[in-house]
Amino acid sequence: MNLLRLDADGVYRARELEKPPWITHGFGTRLSSGWPSVERLATARQLHSNKVLLTRQPGIAGEGDALISNQPGIQLAIRTADCLPVLIADTGNRAVAAVHAGWRGAVLDIITKSIEALRHEFGSQPEDLWVAIGPGIGACCFEVGPEVAAQFSPIFPERGDLAQRTKVDLAETITRQLRRNGVTGSQIVRAGLCTRCDAKWFESYRRDREAAGRMVSAIGIQR
Repeated sequence: MNLLRLDADGVYRARELEKPPWITHGFGTRLSSGWPSVERLATARQLHSNKVLLTRQPGIAGEGDALISNQPGIQLAIRTADCLPVLIADTGNRAVAAVHAGWRGAVLDIITKSIEALRHEFGSQPEDLWVAIGPGIGACCFEVGPEVAAQFSPIFPERGDLAQRTKVDLAETITRQLRRNGVTGSQIVRAGLCTRCDAKWFESYRRDREAAGRMVSAIGIQR
């Protein structure tokens, strides 16, 4: 079964996040048409950190790489071009999060920081969280040097090749961090789509360098 569907506007939707009628969400592509609307968009000045921003209104919430809210009528948006967009919905407390998870954010554990912020602000519990990991650079293409690879050793203790140039799986990194925080595999949807491989649908900084654009992924609570 396809866990994501591509709609007529060129936006990927996670089927599990479409089930609650109060959630609006999507993973944008190079061919997204008129989505999302900028009118009610909440964004951040992204800097590859593990900083989480609480926002209750449209506009720029500040500097950080994750946004959380329980305010209806706004959409939390992040921009990516190989980094992984992660959308989280708390179905028990009607709260949402949008996370920009590149390799720096991943090793800084922005996923744990986001879950902790959801729990602190809204009382979110792991069993109520549904998570969709959108298109991003795949393990097939994410090759890094030893100085980067070594930083993934705590996440992949079974690997003996992280002191050399090798490939790293960012989606699996995030999945392991989610599980460590009590989110089970059945609550996690992974797109399994590599942005570097597919030039038709996805922007990729590693493929196109400075010519790469950015894709928008967003999640919100409908009024």
